Amino acid sequence: MPDNVTEQLVAVLSSRASFEFKPLFDLILIKLRERNAASGGEEMLRLRVYEKLQGLVNQGAVNRTVDGLTKKYKGVAPRMATLKAEMKMLRADWAKKLRAKAGSRS
Repeated sequence: MPDNVTEQLVAVLSSRASFEFKPLFDLILIKLRERNAASGGEEMLRLRVYEKLQGLVNQGAVNRTVDGLTKKYKGVAPRMATLKAEMKMLRADWAKKLRAKAGSRS
């Protein structure tokens, strides 16, 4: 099943900009609400986004820089491109399975 939070993180962090967590979360929240994919409470979503972001940092797909108390996150372009392609394939496979399942019910 495709992961909407990770998809949005990859989409936003694929830009050349770096983000502090709060503005990054605000962007992700807006995008998920536009897609009607923001379920649960905002605090739970904040935790999920942070967890997914740390996973991307651990994979080497996102660089975290710390300047005093400020942490900024920036996507690593080659790794972001790879993740984007993987997610696109996963989304296509998932859609294909859903169509097949719907067709078998008819």
